[in-house]
Amino acid sequence: MLELFKKSMLTGVGLALKTWDEVEALGKELEKRGKMPQKEAKKFLEDLQKRYEETQTKLEERVEKSVRDFLKKADIVTNEDLKALKNEIRELKNLITEGVATEK
Repeated sequence: MLELFKKSMLTGVGLALKTWDEVEALGKELEKRGKMPQKEAKKFLEDLQKRYEETQTKLEERVEKSVRDFLKKADIVTNEDLKALKNEIRELKNLITEGVATEK
């Protein structure tokens, strides 16, 4: 039963939606109730923290990708687009300035 619980806590979106404080409190509660020896509880918490951090990172990446995709579809200029445009304008100005200087 405990193994099933561990596996379910270590997977999926449920972990991503929990705050680390909630996850840590759950591990400590299991230890406190004697359902898990202290050494096993510590290892469990370390595993949970590692998985939690990995899941959070993946979730952040997915959200960022979704936002970028939305901005593209909505045809909204991003900061990167604006910087690229500014660089292009700067290059064109330099070409024009060089062309005018060469004609003189």
